[in-house]
Amino acid sequence: MQVLNTLRPGLDEKLYENALVLELSRRGLRVEQQKRFQVSYLGQLIGSLQPDLIVNEAVIVDTKVVSSFNDSHVAQMNGYLAITGLRLALLLNFKTTKLEWKRVVR
Repeated sequence: MQVLNTLRPGLDEKLYENALVLELSRRGLRVEQQKRFQVSYLGQLIGSLQPDLIVNEAVIVDTKVVSSFNDSHVAQMNGYLAITGLRLALLLNFKTTKLEWKRVVR
């Protein structure tokens, strides 16, 4: 909420992501930004994925500026959870003055 209250709604997602890194770090949490994970298929490397943030090696946090979350946002988080082996993701929507969030559990 601090990030949204300070920056106000409607900016670019990357600005909120960068501000979250500063705010969460200031509060003593460990934050990894844009950490790369390799993706393989049948033993062959096919690319990588980069979640916005990983907090305390346990939670994926993905920033959005959208009218509302949809099934593709949830599907993306489920894919990120499967690849990273983590169990919890949070979608944060900075579109309006009221912070919207959605929890995704693997």
